Amino acid sequence: MRKDGSRFWGAAIINPILDHTGELIGFANITRDLTARQAAEDELRRSEQQFRRLVQSVTDYAIFLLDPQGRVSSWNSGAQKIKGYRPNEIIGRHFGVFYTADDQQQGEPARALDLAVQNGKYEKEGWRVRKNGDVFWANVVIDPVYDEDGSLVGFAKVTRDMTDAKKAQIEVERTREALLQSQKMEAVGQLTGGVAHDFNNLLTAILGGLEIVQRRLRPDANIAPLLENAIQAALRGRALTQRMLAFARRQNLKPEAVEVSALVRGMTDLLQRTLGPLVAIQTDLPAGLDTVMADENHLELAILNLAMNARDATVDGGTIRIAARAADAAGDKSGHRKFVCLSVTDDGAGMDAATLSRAMEPFFTTKDVGKGTGLGLSMVHGFAQQSGGYLTIESQPGIGTVA
Repeated sequence: MRKDGSRFWGAAIINPILDHTGELIGFANITRDLTARQAAEDELRRSEQQFRRLVQSVTDYAIFLLDPQGRVSSWNSGAQKIKGYRPNEIIGRHFGVFYTADDQQQGEPARALDLAVQNGKYEKEGWRVRKNGDVFWANVVIDPVYDEDGSLVGFAKVTRDMTDAKKAQIEVERTREALLQSQKMEAVGQLTGGVAHDFNNLLTAILGGLEIVQRRLRPDANIAPLLENAIQAALRGRALTQRMLAFARRQNLKPEAVEVSALVRGMTDLLQRTLGPLVAIQTDLPAGLDTVMADENHLELAILNLAMNARDATVDGGTIRIAARAADAAGDKSGHRKFVCLSVTDDGAGMDAATLSRAMEPFFTTKDVGKGTGLGLSMVHGFAQQSGGYLTIESQPGIGTVA
């Protein structure tokens, strides 16, 4: 305390004073005024407390420190909210627990710290794991922290949960891809339909001429087989153009009320003979479904096409399941019409994503040369759209396909 009564922060050193005989004769007191330094230290403590409160109040970001080895040394409320760990559950553990098993095996946590030191900062987005095992899409920033001597003392890590934004991005990309696929199929359909229509007219003229020649030609054992082969080739060409017209939604349909369950039950013997003895057919065809407006003959052909594709996907035989059900709201793309969903499921080889994306393109096939035209699914797709419905295909390699 000063003379005027004010206080100051001091450092006092008191040493005893002894005479030549060793007797204590007094004390030497050295006092140093440290008020300014103490005020600075108090201000630093207040600033640190404010910073800690600021960091703890941030809940949209996980903000925490790592030691040089990558062990968690601090934890804010945002980190607890995003990652699910309480401070006593995570402090002292390596931050690699936030990475997926694949990333851990590839050494991604150690690589992140190395890159942060090399480049002065590390930033990346990727899948991370919460305490409960759920994954989320995270934006991660790691900055190295150095002391006054330039020695690495740890890392500052900031993580933001970007799952909602990632899901929105994926949905936008999926919608864009679906739109592009739809536009491509529409363009291909228009081109295919125009070509098929012109070829159909040409083949009609060719067939007519061949039939006239066949009727007027005198019997000739050498020429008759050649003429018959030409007629059969023209008929196969006509059948091919009809499939192309089906894909292009330009075929002549005669819609009528059809009971899908009854139609499929009536086809069971035909399907079994067509698919062969190695394939088991199962059906789930409930009674009481609404009738659908469709061309019965073309609907039978579409079912047969799907069943034959399913058979070809099963190498050594398998099971094909044909089912019908009333479409739920999720399947009603019009928002108000009712549908009957008819599905053909196989347990065959399945398709990867690249093959699945092209499955309905005309002339695309994975079968050997001479074993398929590549028009089966495209014909079903065109018939379904022309009939007011749609065709969807789900497939996974090694599991099977649902159409």
